[in-house]
Amino acid sequence: MSIGQTTMSNSLAADASSLNSLKLQAGQSSPAAIKETAKQFESLFMRELIKSMREATMKSGLNDSAGENLGTDLLDQQYAVQMSGRPGGLSDLIAAQLSRQMGVNPADTAAGAAGAAGAKGAVQDAAPAISSLQRSASLAAYGKNAASPTASQSSFVDRHTQAAIRIEKETGIPASYMVGQAGHETGWGRSEIKQRGGAPSYNLFGIKAGAGWKGKVAEVTTTEYVNGVAQKQVAKFRAYNSYDESFRDYARLITQSPRYEKASQQTSSAYAYASGLQKAGYATDPNYAAKLSRAIETTQRLQARTQVVAQSI
Repeated sequence: MSIGQTTMSNSLAADASSLNSLKLQAGQSSPAAIKETAKQFESLFMRELIKSMREATMKSGLNDSAGENLGTDLLDQQYAVQMSGRPGGLSDLIAAQLSRQMGVNPADTAAGAAGAAGAKGAVQDAAPAISSLQRSASLAAYGKNAASPTASQSSFVDRHTQAAIRIEKETGIPASYMVGQAGHETGWGRSEIKQRGGAPSYNLFGIKAGAGWKGKVAEVTTTEYVNGVAQKQVAKFRAYNSYDESFRDYARLITQSPRYEKASQQTSSAYAYASGLQKAGYATDPNYAAKLSRAIETTQRLQARTQVVAQSI
């Protein structure tokens, strides 16, 4: 990003009137301009989200002053800019939509972003096209979950983020993707797979125990989709000794199995990653990619909120 683009990022997060400059830049119809435009819109959203969080926090009033309010506003502005443009976030959805409206190939926009970031030294696969319904659902879920996440979602993300970060350092799979998928698979911890007698299986990802699995097994009734029709079936799932083992085994499966090779290379976009898993047959639910990508977005918002709160203390 150039110095001019950085200046625009900062000003836009604080002042929506900078949208005029943003519209002019977007009108260039270049992949780089579209990607930057999408990032700026996301920074505006994050700025309003942080502002709402601040207003919802009780203050003592002892240190309130115009100077303090200005300092806090500038700090929040920087937070909004730093948290925008992350892989798999809202800016990816906006960029894809702008690309189609302007007649630019979405793959060019995604490729340009990956090349600029130098992710793993190569351009990663672009996210597949998403329908208007999927895009609308994702945007609706973004606003709903960012404004009022459930207690179970917040608790689940807080509980498992550190373990996921450790595995991310070892494998490169984003921690938010792993926690989001674990949340989706377990109903945010409410429906974790149990062993016989009620003992925890620590299986957060619904990984089944195939013929090659030599570890413990949990046998439960699950829902599978056969030709698009939901059916109840009894299946055997892997059981572990800890959640760390579950994250590590999941990462090993995704990065080492040829079946998921393409999905493991699509981490620049939450929807591309989720779609890659669905196409590879990770789950039989025909709507798995849309559901999983929304769970990942929820996780990213909650993790960003936790980071903002921690830095403001």
